[in-house]
Amino acid sequence: MSATPTTSREWHLVARPHGWPKPEEFALRETAVPEPGEGQILVRNIHMSVDPYMRGRMNDARSYIPPFQLDRPMEGGAVGEVVASRSDAFQVGDHVLHSLGWREYALVEAAHAVKVDPELAPLSTYLGVLGMPGLTAYAGLLEVASFKEGDAVFVSGAAGAVGLQVGQIARLKGASRVVGSAGTDEKVKALVEEYGFDAAFNYKNGPVAEQLKQVAPDGVDVYFDNVGGEHLEAAIGAMKLHGRATLCGAIAGYNDTEPQPGPRNMIAIIGKRLRLQGMIVGDHKALQPQFVQEVGGWVRSGELKYRETVVHGVENALDAFLGMLRGENTGKMIVTF
Repeated sequence: MSATPTTSREWHLVARPHGWPKPEEFALRETAVPEPGEGQILVRNIHMSVDPYMRGRMNDARSYIPPFQLDRPMEGGAVGEVVASRSDAFQVGDHVLHSLGWREYALVEAAHAVKVDPELAPLSTYLGVLGMPGLTAYAGLLEVASFKEGDAVFVSGAAGAVGLQVGQIARLKGASRVVGSAGTDEKVKALVEEYGFDAAFNYKNGPVAEQLKQVAPDGVDVYFDNVGGEHLEAAIGAMKLHGRATLCGAIAGYNDTEPQPGPRNMIAIIGKRLRLQGMIVGDHKALQPQFVQEVGGWVRSGELKYRETVVHGVENALDAFLGMLRGENTGKMIVTF
C-alpha cells in the first residue's frame, strides 16, 4: 500500500444558493490529512454519493437533517478503505460505509462507520441498490404505501436511483401493473425494455395527467412520488378508492424560489379516502436486515437490475451533483475517486 498523502481535497459550501445552485457557491479546497484519534479511523474514499436531499441541506432552514455549514466540508454517503485506525473494530484495509463524502480522505468516528464486504457486492452498490436509495424504495413501497399483491403502481422519477428500484420491487412482489415517468425518451424505453415496467411516458411530451391516463386507464392503487408538483396532482386524479401514496421527494420544486402551488384536486383525497404519507428513510432502519437479505438475493439472481451513472474524480463531484438535479443520470449517480 502506498503512503497516505499529506493533503486532501474537499468540497465546501461558500454561499447558500437561491434557486438553482451555481458553481461559484462552492469551493474545492485543499486541507491537511488528519491523524486519527482514539476511536477514530482515517478513510480513503473510493466512491461518494450525490443525492437530491443534499439540495435541501444547502438552505439555512430547519429540517429533518441539519443544513450544511458554510466554509465547511459538505457531507454525504461514501465508501472507502481504512488507511489508519485507532479503533479495535476496524483494521487497515477494511472497507467501510460512512457519511463523510465530498472529500478524498475522511476522519470518521468508528461508531459511525459500517464495515462492508466488496466480495459480496461491488462497493458502489452500498450507496445505491443496497444502500440508502434502495432502502428508501423498499420501505417506501412495502411499509409506507402498504403495497399488496395485485396493486397497480405509478412511480414518478422512475429512472432515478429510488424509482428504478420501486418499480422492480413492485413487479417482483406481484403488482398487476407498473407504470413510470421519466424525462427522456431513452429512459422511457429502458424502463419498459430493461426494467420490466409495463408502460412509461416522458413527462416533457405533454400533460402528465393525460399521459398517465393513457398508460394506466384503470387507475392506480399506489403512487410513489419522487417529483411532486404536476405529477402529484395527476396521481391524485388517477388513484383508486383507498389508494396510498408515498411522498418521498419533490425534486420538481427543489430549486424554485417561490413556494410551489399545491395540487388543485385535493378534495378528491376525501372522496376517494386516499392516504398520502411523507417518508424519511431514517425512520425505517429496522427493515435494514430484511431489505439487504431480500434485495441482495434479487440482485445476485439477476431478478432486480440496477444501473449507475459514474463520474470520475473528486474535482467533478459538483458537476455530478448538478447533473443529477437536472436528471442527467439513469439509476444512481456515483462519483468515483
